Amino acid sequence: MKGKIIVPVLVLVGALNAFSARCEAHPADGKAPAPEQATVRQDAKGGPKYFTDIELLDQNGSTKRFYSDLLQGKVVVINSFFTECTNVCPVLMKQFTDIQNAVGGRLGSAVHLLSLSLDPAHDTPPRVKEYAKRFSAKPGWYFLTGKKQNVDFALRKLGQYVEQKEDHYNLFIIGNEKTGLWKKAFGLAKSEKLIEIVEGVLNDR
Repeated sequence: MKGKIIVPVLVLVGALNAFSARCEAHPADGKAPAPEQATVRQDAKGGPKYFTDIELLDQNGSTKRFYSDLLQGKVVVINSFFTECTNVCPVLMKQFTDIQNAVGGRLGSAVHLLSLSLDPAHDTPPRVKEYAKRFSAKPGWYFLTGKKQNVDFALRKLGQYVEQKEDHYNLFIIGNEKTGLWKKAFGLAKSEKLIEIVEGVLNDR
């Protein structure tokens, strides 16, 4: 099955709006955000209540609490995928590989990559572990699956849920949970631009 390439208008909808967010001009010259990204700053104190600690499974079959283990106090880059997608998902994962290579030894400490399956019934931990190997995923890049209701809940909170997996968004969510800075970026933008956005969020104080 193939994932469709969808280019949604980058407006602050879904998960990030739940924080009564304030849109910011970006960059500092006061101009509106570039078309491939949108920025929001939210009150980090709202994270535990909003995201909750619903349980997911990583590619090693280890239980991960959604907020406490995966988001709290972290800089994260998040996308969605399914292992049978042969069209856009591999391209988006290649972008994640480029980000992984760019952050280097900071992966798993300063930066964490989170890829959530849109097809958890099929994408069991062994399947996503094998899939992760295709992209030379290193520690700090989590391929997340689990009970469908739990994964769907997490996807909804992130604004990434779709009824049909083939209709998934091509957006990356890049956030600094500690400072409350969150950005949405077009996942098919140039990898250099995506890396620049990640570095900006990482350096937010």
